Amino acid sequence: MSDLLHHPMAWLYGAFWLWMVFDAVRREEWLWVVFMVVFAFPNALLYFFLVYRAQGSATSGFELPGAHSRKRIKQLEAQIHNLDKAHHHSQLGDIFFQQGKLAKAEACYRAALERDAEDIDTRVHLGQCLLRQGQPDQARALLEKVCAENPDHDYGHSMMALAETLGALGQNEAAVTIWCRVLELHSYARARVQLAELYARLQRNELARAELNEVIADDAHAPGFQRKRDRPWLRKARALLRRL
Repeated sequence: MSDLLHHPMAWLYGAFWLWMVFDAVRREEWLWVVFMVVFAFPNALLYFFLVYRAQGSATSGFELPGAHSRKRIKQLEAQIHNLDKAHHHSQLGDIFFQQGKLAKAEACYRAALERDAEDIDTRVHLGQCLLRQGQPDQARALLEKVCAENPDHDYGHSMMALAETLGALGQNEAAVTIWCRVLELHSYARARVQLAELYARLQRNELARAELNEVIADDAHAPGFQRKRDRPWLRKARALLRRL
């Protein structure tokens, strides 16, 4: 047993185990923490594949459609080669977007728009992609047009992207107006927290606290799947509330 503990692989797995436990605590995955503490092997490996990798990239909050497997990418590439349809280019762009390969996603979206310039989903996804690449001016033109055509497109996610874009451009008052319009239709934790962050930036601390307290109150009564989805925003809400 002593020889096993001194084996380099044991130290390597120990470091990996600590990394997974820390991540599970950060995500408030308490059941996984217990599993990994009680049975370090193989639960740390299971957590890595079932939870850590399954969380996706930072862009996953947009909830774009499309599978992430190599098989699906190959299928779409074959369809593009044989049929060259706009929606195949757009679907491939969605996969690259979710994987964080934003330059590839942008190329796919632009190819899709060359074939169908009016597709509303492709236009808004390109806008989101440009925003994430630090091009808010170009993103704004696309997102404003989509939101004018359909204010509740994608259940308010397109308007949230527009609010983020206006914030990135330093147009805080315009961004506040858009966040408030989103919250007239939906009670998204993401919208409330980002609105609260804007209020705090504008020294409107009472308004910021009201939004953050609403996030915390809503979480107590939300279904399990929603609470899991909103955990990062709940953590942000509590952290910001402590600073105000």
